[in-house]
Amino acid sequence: MAPKNSEMKGFRLKVTVVVAVLTLQVFAVFAQNDVIGQIGETIKAGSSKELAKFLYQTVDVTIDGKVESYSKAQAEFVFRDFFRQHPPSEFGVIHQGSSKGGQPFAIGQYKSGSEVYRVFMKIKSANNQQLLHEISFSKE
Repeated sequence: MAPKNSEMKGFRLKVTVVVAVLTLQVFAVFAQNDVIGQIGETIKAGSSKELAKFLYQTVDVTIDGKVESYSKAQAEFVFRDFFRQHPPSEFGVIHQGSSKGGQPFAIGQYKSGSEVYRVFMKIKSANNQQLLHEISFSKE
């Protein structure tokens, strides 16, 4: 017995919804990867001004175990000083993913001369943007 026309329409609707949801998830992953890549490029360049474009309105910054919460403008100055004192010779993302709650994060390695830092970044969604809201530089 052939399926009824209404059953076929219902099936097509379900398939369309599933495909749409999967497509949105794929785009979200690409957007996450893209923002992490862009943040990585600004760190590699040692550009506090460019990095500030990716900062949430307040950002938790940890440098060698000292944790501080800064406004976006204050954090830009902190990064400027850090990059001046420790100019980047190399930066690369080692691992990236999402927490169980879906919050994107990345782990990278920052090199400045003979110094090596482990960099941990957490990304937060705000106003349809992926922004950096936590970052730490820990000397290895």
